[in-house]
Amino acid sequence: MDLKEIGQRAKDASYILGTMDSQRKNEGLRAAASELSGRREEILRANEEDLRLAREKGMAQGLLDRLLLTPERIEGIVTGMAQVIDLEDPIGQVLSMKKRPNGLLIGQKRVPLGVVGIIYEARPNVTADAFALCFKTGNAVILRGGSDAINSNRAMVSCIRDGLKKCGIPEDSVQLITDTSRETATGFMRLNGYLDVLIPRGGAGLIRSVVENSTVPVIETGTGNCHVYVDESADLDMALDIVFNAKTQRIGVCNACESLLVHRDAAERFLPRLKEKLEEKQVEIRGDEASRAVVPEFAAASQEDWGKEYLDYILSCKIVDSVDEAIRHINRYNTGHSETIVTESYENAQRFLDQVDAAAVYVNASTRFTDGFEFGFGAEIGISTQKLHARGPMGLLALTSTKYIIYGNGQIRK
Repeated sequence: MDLKEIGQRAKDASYILGTMDSQRKNEGLRAAASELSGRREEILRANEEDLRLAREKGMAQGLLDRLLLTPERIEGIVTGMAQVIDLEDPIGQVLSMKKRPNGLLIGQKRVPLGVVGIIYEARPNVTADAFALCFKTGNAVILRGGSDAINSNRAMVSCIRDGLKKCGIPEDSVQLITDTSRETATGFMRLNGYLDVLIPRGGAGLIRSVVENSTVPVIETGTGNCHVYVDESADLDMALDIVFNAKTQRIGVCNACESLLVHRDAAERFLPRLKEKLEEKQVEIRGDEASRAVVPEFAAASQEDWGKEYLDYILSCKIVDSVDEAIRHINRYNTGHSETIVTESYENAQRFLDQVDAAAVYVNASTRFTDGFEFGFGAEIGISTQKLHARGPMGLLALTSTKYIIYGNGQIRK
């Protein structure tokens, strides 16, 4: 099937989905979730084949973790779908209604985007998350996953389509592009007239390629060079737990901590303890001269390290003299994703919240919480680091637009 045929099928399905009521959409979601849960062994077998091939290619550990599906992760996907079912359907909401002097009633109504394209790498969880959120908001979705996850994606989309078919809902509400060639990806990015928006999920290279090559409007989901700043007043036990969690819980995710800033007055008390703690996971710490003066075993950081998303057991570390210096450093090198301060100072916390330019800014918590599931969205379509249309974890509202609805009684413009 060529791309235009896929696009037309999605367009046709979108017209039906756009008028489908919440009860019917929830019925489809339940059926899809039931198929995913009931056929987990089929999905796991497909995923194991993807993992085998990825290991043969020498895929990095962080990327293997993104690719991996387990029974627990599949149940997490199903739970996420259940959360989406429970969320209020935004489609059809009338946001405002005002009467003009000429008697016209002018309002805004929330509507689907139409056809959403998702282009992503070896993250099979995106397959189900993207479907659930797009379907709940009345959007058809076309998925183009990476070659490394093709077997997993095929199995999951097969389950979802079978679930929809059992409900009498158009299977083409979700379609998977199985040709993973670069040429097909480029063609997908230029599917004007069929795609209403394209959302990339993946590393810096993929996102840059989509932004540079797409002729379809793009919602940019960014990479994550996320920082933890340990302030002079920080509870160091808390700081230790937050850095350890943010860096090591999962290394291959965009909300993992990649850079650490420590106030000079806390460095000698904190950095030796941090080194000992991170040795549990064999994390390499690359420090500036000041931090290496405290812990000589740190590797030397280069200028490049301050802006790098490692997706590995590596952490850059720099000592700063104030919260203002920390904020300046973060705003220079971050990717607009997630930043956190560990502090007991209300003033410094508020300054950090006000002045750090990022989609999610935390006080005394791990950056790992920047996630649609954790934010109560059920799942996420991605984490937007741009400022137009949507920013941060994108749930249902980010997949909607509005249209004006106008009631008259014969008015004509003079």
